[in-house]
Amino acid sequence: MFQAVSKTLSAASTTLVCRGVLIRCYCKKTPTKLRVSRALSGADLGASVKVQGWVRSVRPQKANLFLHVNDGSSLQPLQVVASPELNDPLLTFGSAVEVTGILKKSPHKKQSVELEADQILVVGECDPVDFPFKIKERHGLEYIRQYPHLRCRTNAFSSLLRIRSEATTAIHSYFKENDFVQIHTPIITSNDCEGAGELFQVEPSGPEIVEDEYFFSVPTFLTVSGQLHLEVISGAFSRVYTFGPTFRAENSQSRRHLAEFYMVEAEISFTQSIEDLTKVMEDMFKSATEHVLAHCVEDVDLFHKHVTPGHRDTVDAMMKNTFPVITYTEAVDILNRSSEKFASPAGWGCDLKTEHEKYLVKHCGNIPVFVTDYPYDLKPFYARDNQDHPERTAAAVDLLVPGVGELCGGSLREERLDLLRARLEEAGLEDTYSWYLDLRRFGSVPHGGFGLGFERYLQCILGVDNIKDVIPFPRFSHSCLL
Repeated sequence: MFQAVSKTLSAASTTLVCRGVLIRCYCKKTPTKLRVSRALSGADLGASVKVQGWVRSVRPQKANLFLHVNDGSSLQPLQVVASPELNDPLLTFGSAVEVTGILKKSPHKKQSVELEADQILVVGECDPVDFPFKIKERHGLEYIRQYPHLRCRTNAFSSLLRIRSEATTAIHSYFKENDFVQIHTPIITSNDCEGAGELFQVEPSGPEIVEDEYFFSVPTFLTVSGQLHLEVISGAFSRVYTFGPTFRAENSQSRRHLAEFYMVEAEISFTQSIEDLTKVMEDMFKSATEHVLAHCVEDVDLFHKHVTPGHRDTVDAMMKNTFPVITYTEAVDILNRSSEKFASPAGWGCDLKTEHEKYLVKHCGNIPVFVTDYPYDLKPFYARDNQDHPERTAAAVDLLVPGVGELCGGSLREERLDLLRARLEEAGLEDTYSWYLDLRRFGSVPHGGFGLGFERYLQCILGVDNIKDVIPFPRFSHSCLL
């Protein structure tokens, strides 16, 4: 009976009384598993802990072995101090490890805590010779772009992914706090919201597929925008938004374009003017940016100090200033009076090119600027007619930002049934969009909305020049790796 009780006590680590005899059994406490970010906070000093991650540096010395271990939860790694006997030939830069030991206050100024290891287990080997990233080299964004399957192991890209995650949280929080309802709009659609025709057609494949027969009975495509579906929902919900992937079949490999990217889109019912939209656009931009700057201090600093030095001044200026508003007509006048030599002319009725947009931003103090009231013929069928003959403009707005150009595009929607029907008839789309006309027939209200390119937003606040460097797995013409 005593042996049985004793065995139970060893497993339970407790104290019991058996037949009048006090029996106490001691066993080693199970280490607490910590993320590196938690360990660095110092909240668990003196505790027995386990940290799992990847080795960022190895320094074997005569008296001690030093490791830096990171698990993606922070930019800063955790320093591990161990006896030289724990060194292992497999313990190399890039290897995956599990380290157990006591978390202690560090005597060195460069880190506040360190892990005094009593056990180091190599979970995954990494050959430092073949590994494309080297321990003492700072690799540029263009270089690491060649390795989409490995670039998350670098400081720059891991920082980008944490910033991207936090920015996503910030945008959802903004809409939640302002009483917007999130709508999951479909990825497969039968309409071309932008009317540009740059669509990926969706077709099934397999041995039982009947050729020349549509799976959905109509041609279907990957969505270019969730706007029209948001407009449907805005007939019952006054504030809605969506945040998801969109697709454009642009045959471009430029630093500005992706075939798959993320869009934040919002639709607001009972709007009175274009200012109802610009206020939400500016407030969301500043709210999300303020959140990112506050919650990703080290990650943002990495970009502003080492990737795009000096860009923090631009971000601070964007946050401090109210975004100015100019009309398209005023913008064209500014461009025509400029001494700048543009590759494309800037005549009234022409779409603004990126070079024009960037010049306008600089002209307005290198802060974001709203451009409103574009020529009616430049905008899709749903944009509201200002009825301001002879120019005839649409109640549309773009937000132009430093280093990027167009970040947001939006408009008031044409709620007047007769005007909308006339435009659809002119384009030969009345039958295709009969359901859209129904929205105006049954309880229509003045409404409007906008879309923001999420990757362009990240470029704007970080100063990153190439859009392929702000998305985990870039898809573009002739490239779909992984």
